[in-house]
Amino acid sequence: MADMNFTGPEPRLEDLLAARKQLTMHAQDGLCLEGVPLNAIADTFGTPSWVYGAATMRARFAALRDAFAAEGVPMHIHYAVKANDHLAVLSLFREQGAGADVVSIGEFMRATKAGIAARNVVYSGVGKSAAELETALGAGVGQINVESGEEIEMISAIASRRGVVASIALRMNPDVDAGTHAKITTGLAENKFGIAAADIPALYARAAGLPGVRPVGIAMHIGSQILSTEPYRLAYEKGAAMIRALREAGQSVEVFDIGGGLGIGYQDEPGLSPHAFAATVKQVTQGLGVRLMMEPGRYLVGPAGVLLGSVILEKQAGKRFLVLDAAMNDLARPAMYDAWHGILPLDAAAYRSATIPADVVGPICESADQFATDRLLPEIKPGGRVALLDAGAYGAVMSSAYNSRPRAAAVLVDGGRFHLITPRQQIEALWAEEIIPG
Repeated sequence: MADMNFTGPEPRLEDLLAARKQLTMHAQDGLCLEGVPLNAIADTFGTPSWVYGAATMRARFAALRDAFAAEGVPMHIHYAVKANDHLAVLSLFREQGAGADVVSIGEFMRATKAGIAARNVVYSGVGKSAAELETALGAGVGQINVESGEEIEMISAIASRRGVVASIALRMNPDVDAGTHAKITTGLAENKFGIAAADIPALYARAAGLPGVRPVGIAMHIGSQILSTEPYRLAYEKGAAMIRALREAGQSVEVFDIGGGLGIGYQDEPGLSPHAFAATVKQVTQGLGVRLMMEPGRYLVGPAGVLLGSVILEKQAGKRFLVLDAAMNDLARPAMYDAWHGILPLDAAAYRSATIPADVVGPICESADQFATDRLLPEIKPGGRVALLDAGAYGAVMSSAYNSRPRAAAVLVDGGRFHLITPRQQIEALWAEEIIPG
């Protein structure tokens, strides 16, 4: 699987670089993101630091939008905030015309803070509290994707009390294997997400008769980091069949929310082609007469981000270890999912040196604090820097202060310049809100 430990031939550093047009190597300045030297950013703000490329995010949004336009398929894109929730990122996608897909009231408020209108927000998630729903409904949320009959009843009661009508879509669990990591698949019957297909007709009819809610359609999301169109085809065919069945039963169905999950290339595998994806959606939904919505996240932001780290020391203990100042509290994906991230030195001279296997690790007191095993890398002296690639999604959003390590700075590259968008957390901030009783 693409998100697991890489078992194929080790990609060469040159191949990793060549496959990412947003990255270039300059003889003097070293590795650059969108033409901006990453060493200059590290010199200014230190390491570890997150760096995001605005042009890359815009280009990937345009590629997805244009793929559907080329197929003649109107598609409403709602950015999945969970992938990277920074206000600067949300504002960028708002400027491109995207709405937002959120899974908590915090994400909802972030999206609206970034200027995304509440009516352009889809509220998803398996466990929305009454307090969260009160806030979202009070703000005029555009659509709520519901995952149980109990949730429908709760929304009905809250909306009726507030004198509003909530547009809801029933999230159908299609029982389709997305072919991805077990921890990020969401469309199998045993997963906690969605409503079983057999229960949809009765719940849809029930919702249609309740005050305060208006069922508008069917939603689904089968997983993340999906690299084949086949799982989508299978799931969407089931969704289309459900829509037809509901209409035959006399129900009004206006919306088909097809979710997200488009995979990217982390090693040397191709990411899912937006053109192939759009063609699949067209094939399944042509003539269905619905408003199509989708919620991409990783596809839009993953390749746009890197995590910069510096080598603290090289340790020989039966094997070679490169110990970085970045750690699993910064980028948790390798520890959580055995995820593979490319690692490139920032200095051009390193690419002229022989490569030797090394385990790339952080300083946290966990054996899981490891970014790579037996990775072919040149000699990198203490103080030398590396970039962990494709870290724009599920990176900073999943970071923590474990081992009382301050959270990293974040920087946005745009138009040949770089801007600090999150300062490095101060040590004192780690305990600023803690109280010793008495």
